Amino acid sequence: MTGTEVRAALDEAGVRPSKKLGQNFLTDANTAKWIVEQLEAGEGDVVVEVGPGTGALSEILAGRVRKLMLVEYDERLAGWLRRRFAGVRGVEVIHADGARFDVRALYKEQPVKLLGNLPYSAGGAILRNFLGHPSPVARAVVMLQKEVIDRILAVPRTKAYGVLSLRMQAAWESRPVKTIAPELFFPRPAIDSTVMVVEPRSAPLPVHDTRLFDELARRGFAQRRKQLRKAMPDDPGWDRVAAELGISPTARAEELSLEEWVELTRRYDPHPLSEIPQDGGELFDVVDENDAVVRTERREVVHAEGLLHRAVHVFLMNKRGEIFLQKRSRLKDVHPGKWDSSVAGHLDAGEDYEAAAVRELDEEAGQEPVELRELARIAPSEATGWEFVRLYRAGQAGPVRYPCSEVEAGIWISPAELEAWIERRPGDFATGFLECWAAWQPHR
Repeated sequence: MTGTEVRAALDEAGVRPSKKLGQNFLTDANTAKWIVEQLEAGEGDVVVEVGPGTGALSEILAGRVRKLMLVEYDERLAGWLRRRFAGVRGVEVIHADGARFDVRALYKEQPVKLLGNLPYSAGGAILRNFLGHPSPVARAVVMLQKEVIDRILAVPRTKAYGVLSLRMQAAWESRPVKTIAPELFFPRPAIDSTVMVVEPRSAPLPVHDTRLFDELARRGFAQRRKQLRKAMPDDPGWDRVAAELGISPTARAEELSLEEWVELTRRYDPHPLSEIPQDGGELFDVVDENDAVVRTERREVVHAEGLLHRAVHVFLMNKRGEIFLQKRSRLKDVHPGKWDSSVAGHLDAGEDYEAAAVRELDEEAGQEPVELRELARIAPSEATGWEFVRLYRAGQAGPVRYPCSEVEAGIWISPAELEAWIERRPGDFATGFLECWAAWQPHR
């Protein structure tokens, strides 16, 4: 769109650009086309554009991708965009705050790509919402004020280095690709903007608790000029941690690299299973076709030979009726990286089903005490990993806390949204969970 067309659209929508909302509209068609090209959007992609404004980027993608979701905070512009793209295949206009948009609805839409000339007033919050861990986004192209981009790319011992740097660099690889001058916007901002391409990290960091990582980073940078020893937990002692990491006991937050922050998180993780994804020497009861115990055997043998054994799954529900999904750690020997039941695990040798469910809820979700209700009994099959499964339901009893060695991430999601996700993308889930989900349907 040209400057004249942008002004005409704003007049038609009854909008005067708001500095408070960070509204600066791109007025150069060639630049808009170049930005969209960086997204590498294909016909099968879903693109979410945050802050579409008058549609300078949107009009290039409309009708050319599977779905184009335009998330616009200004209600007047959202209405104008609906009229502008009425009848265009696959375009959906959503009046919402990009910093609070419910990204859980995007998991069923993958592959998802994020695009946006993000408002200066809320760019950081929008990035955290869409690119926080876990995220359904596979690639992003965003334009922000240069100051924010500099913070994302910052290195240790610089003024710009901080929590935003660590959050983004822990999960994403970001690279600036173009600086956009103020004269290409209406109204003109006082500073340059930068276009940045964001992709998932190609080399994952060591497994760590991402929530604890974020908490420690926030504590460390809350008073960045103070020594870290004053911000870190009491146990284990700071001097011991600093010695193990080979850093100065007087170090400040801005002096530690991303890798050192990850190792710091691993040292302060109090979960007893934080380093133990599974033990091939665990003893399981091997059972016959009637679920009667015939002998005990090591975990690795049971799985390698496909022997019949026992397991429990638990659906943990909150007061809103949402179910907690766990994403299995990449360290797991079965279905690594897949989404699974709130809690799932084998019975130890000599253990009964309900006792195992109570134990797993404590170990994998930090839920104690809980009341269990049995929902279903599922026969062994290839899908369950040759397990007799008993499925239980439990109400949330407190904050969910899981070991990073077993669970990479977790989300709460409504059964309706989860059903739509499963229908569209069953391959995202562990097969045992799909069996449990089917068995639960009569009990919903």
